[in-house]
Amino acid sequence: MSTETLRKQPRPSGDGGGFRLTAGRLLGENGALAGLVILVVALAIASGDFLTVTNLLNVGVQAAVTAILAFGVTFVIVTAGIDLSVGAVAALSAVVLAWTATGHGWPWPVALALAVVVGLAAGLVNGALITYGKLPPFIATLAMLGVARGLALVISDGSPIALPGAVTHLGDTIGEYLPVPVIVMIAMGLLTALVLARTYSGRAMYAIGGNEEAARLSGIRVNRQKLVTYGLSGAFAAVAGIVLASRLASAQPQAANGYELDAIAAVVIGGASLSGGKGKAFGTLVGALILAVLRNGLNLLSVSAFWQQVVIGVVIALAVLLDTVRRRGTRLRPATFLAGGAVAAAAVIALAVVVATTGGNGSKSGGAAGGGGTKVGLSVSTLNNPFFVQLRQGAQDEAKRLGVSLTVSDAQNDASQQVNQVQNYASQGMKAIIVNPVDSDAAAPAVQAANRSDIPVVAADRTVNGARIAQLVASDNVAGGRDAAKEMARQLGGKGRIVIIQGQAGTSASRERGQGFLEGLKAFPGIRVVAKQPADFDRTKGLDVMTNLMQSNPDVNGVFAENDEMALGAVKALGGKAGGQVKVVGFDGTPEGIKAVQDGTMNATVAQQPRLLGQMAVQSAVKAAKGDKLVATNAVPVKVATKENAAEFETP
Repeated sequence: MSTETLRKQPRPSGDGGGFRLTAGRLLGENGALAGLVILVVALAIASGDFLTVTNLLNVGVQAAVTAILAFGVTFVIVTAGIDLSVGAVAALSAVVLAWTATGHGWPWPVALALAVVVGLAAGLVNGALITYGKLPPFIATLAMLGVARGLALVISDGSPIALPGAVTHLGDTIGEYLPVPVIVMIAMGLLTALVLARTYSGRAMYAIGGNEEAARLSGIRVNRQKLVTYGLSGAFAAVAGIVLASRLASAQPQAANGYELDAIAAVVIGGASLSGGKGKAFGTLVGALILAVLRNGLNLLSVSAFWQQVVIGVVIALAVLLDTVRRRGTRLRPATFLAGGAVAAAAVIALAVVVATTGGNGSKSGGAAGGGGTKVGLSVSTLNNPFFVQLRQGAQDEAKRLGVSLTVSDAQNDASQQVNQVQNYASQGMKAIIVNPVDSDAAAPAVQAANRSDIPVVAADRTVNGARIAQLVASDNVAGGRDAAKEMARQLGGKGRIVIIQGQAGTSASRERGQGFLEGLKAFPGIRVVAKQPADFDRTKGLDVMTNLMQSNPDVNGVFAENDEMALGAVKALGGKAGGQVKVVGFDGTPEGIKAVQDGTMNATVAQQPRLLGQMAVQSAVKAAKGDKLVATNAVPVKVATKENAAEFETP
């Protein structure tokens, strides 16, 4: 086509063609931002609590860790790579910081620098495996995920480690409106933008992602640049881990579990291409904010945690789909426009799910009867466990009876997510908050925030260390562990070889039940513990762990599982030996656990009566909301359920 022909091409006229082209181009380049704006407007309309200053600050703080991780992942994705290890590297770096500073007395600045070096080293190992070991990025970083998470557990012995006071200030707020995590997020974002736009390494990353062979032929040292890229990703992960630990006031070996997926999602939602060669720091920031706004808004609207996962999944899927559309149809104006409006459409779909589910998703209960419509929030450690499902049901039944408006959130065994939920409850104007802590230490910062807002907090099942609570409603896990040991000794006649199936490493429930059981066994020297292995309170893992333990300990004749789910998994592995040749004692008194005791496949379980626990927690929260003075501990009766008395614990 000649130049003259090009000049004769019709130009957009006043019929709106020029506007459509301009709008399509702007949306195509800033689709994530358009989606964020639409999402904010929609949630502001749906919830009167969303646009408050307190809540918007919560959103910024809650986005910080994901955004910092995602900035590091941006470097990798620009080069057409992937990094699945950032969540585990974040946890490892935080544990190293706490272990050296608190456990070994190192000066905190030195420990802080060492934590960043650990992240950098993990990233460099990833880069070396990929460049010189020729491993696919997916495999190399997946291996590092396992190594880093395992080292975090080894160093911490599976327990949280307190941070030095100076480091915890990174999770504080300067004045009233300057959260330090947000400041760190902005600083890391500016650093990312500077590296990508103004440095040789940044330009090399784009070149490698666009065409690695062409980049090599043009003189770029591809291997060296990949080492730099993955090293930066690891260092950014370390910073994110430090910020996360500062928010929790402790280093949690299981922290940031699954955060690598959020980080990758934020980068892609922000407009980066998984095929490489495209991505910006600003887009990544917007992607992280979209995820934080979605979670915050859905919490405010009391949408079930299960539906929240569906909504987030839809948004991620749309973002990746639109990345494909952009790459396949960059010359097609409709496709460009569609790409621009992509995340906006995702936001509309998210709102539609909200509208469809808030009416009857089971996360709200109560009314305006005898309790005066008191608003109470309940954050449960996990609803992927029958014990806590029973606790929630008891709380909802009691809320309905009292006319209390109860909102329930599922922390999914993530201490940082629970902190976010409690902060969201505070910004919603709850009259009282019930917390079933993922971890007793990690819940403290969120409860302290509620304390500052003069909102009473009731702890359920587990206490909160380092914060003021109106009351602890719980059974004694340590005492329950001792009772389990006595029952095991009775079943075995005081002699035997037993194994212990532990809960999730780092959780207070696992530590306390295990501690009580071992203390109780001291009175029975004829019983020997031959093996201890964690199964994360999960039935399937309990089955696998027990199967493996039977291979190395075929003569075992007793099993203590720190919850009924793992005990039921062990029963499945033991087959015909369960309850007879091998005695099985569980913990919780769940309906299935009680039935197994009645059937004889389990010999006993420590029944905590979770429904009663939930009911008592709501009663205490209502009293606290009215200003009534409560006793420090409201004990829930605990009793060992055996075949002789199991009928007493049947759920009606």
